[in-house]
Amino acid sequence: MDTRWALLRRLADGEVHSGEALGRALGVSRAAVWKAVRGLADLGLEVEAVAGRGYRLAAPLELLDAGRITAALGPEARRRLARLEVLPEVDSTSRRLLAAAREGAPSGTVCLAERQTAGRGRRGRSWCSPFAASLCLSVLWRCDEGPGRLGGLSLAVGAAVAGALRAAAPVAVGLKWPNDLIAGGRKLGGILVELQGEAQGPTAVVVGIGINVRMPDGAGEAIDQPWTDLAREGAAPPRNALAAAVLDAVLPLLARFPGEGLAPWRPAWERLDALRGRRVVVHTADGPVQGVAEGVEADGALRLRTAAGLRRFHSGEVSLRGAP
Repeated sequence: MDTRWALLRRLADGEVHSGEALGRALGVSRAAVWKAVRGLADLGLEVEAVAGRGYRLAAPLELLDAGRITAALGPEARRRLARLEVLPEVDSTSRRLLAAAREGAPSGTVCLAERQTAGRGRRGRSWCSPFAASLCLSVLWRCDEGPGRLGGLSLAVGAAVAGALRAAAPVAVGLKWPNDLIAGGRKLGGILVELQGEAQGPTAVVVGIGINVRMPDGAGEAIDQPWTDLAREGAAPPRNALAAAVLDAVLPLLARFPGEGLAPWRPAWERLDALRGRRVVVHTADGPVQGVAEGVEADGALRLRTAAGLRRFHSGEVSLRGAP
């Protein structure tokens, strides 16, 4: 294990630990401990040197723990979970699982990371994920159907995750088509579904989920739209419990979706639709289209009432914003 990561696990309780004791516990010199302390600063973590006593984090930190997450799962999610990996750092949890899919990883493989260095959103956008400040989680699922049978999956996942968040924390979470989690009119999280496979199947599905939990103030500089997190909304549950709640919602959904489609989750999505009945702008390759959002079709397409009549848009081709 990387010394920096092992050191962080020792310091996560927020208590003071002497350099000598840390060195003994980690099996390294005090100079190596000091080097690892500086490495934690590179992750954006504030480590205080207490004169004559040792080191401590400026604030306690809850690290993700595979054992605690698995133990908190309900029976169905636990049965469908094949493997759960927690990493201190990765370029992208979804990219890691897409590679794992090509190597034969089974349905129910899950990857979480404390920090992503190249997290991704829709249409190539970057996803900001400072260390231990959010939930970065991806799930691999395999199905016999081709990609054409999986329309609306990101909406179903959004409805399920929003329901899990509402149950885990008293936050009024809404949804913005096609894949944003919203609170107070600001972005709380997002969902990215990526597919590998032939037109007629089988298909490997990787669902990436990002939720802002307790973001540092400076994180806003890297986010190109109004955002929030659970702490700012007044309710930040423990991240391990939150991860388990999300997996409890998503793993059973992925097992059911190929056979049932969006239908079971569409009513929940419609109830949580943050833009329904509002004037919006759909940005397309041919230019912006203004209208009133009227919910979604059975396949997840957006219904937009324009001056020229009703139009439908699919998520792969457009982006959506509220009208000024």
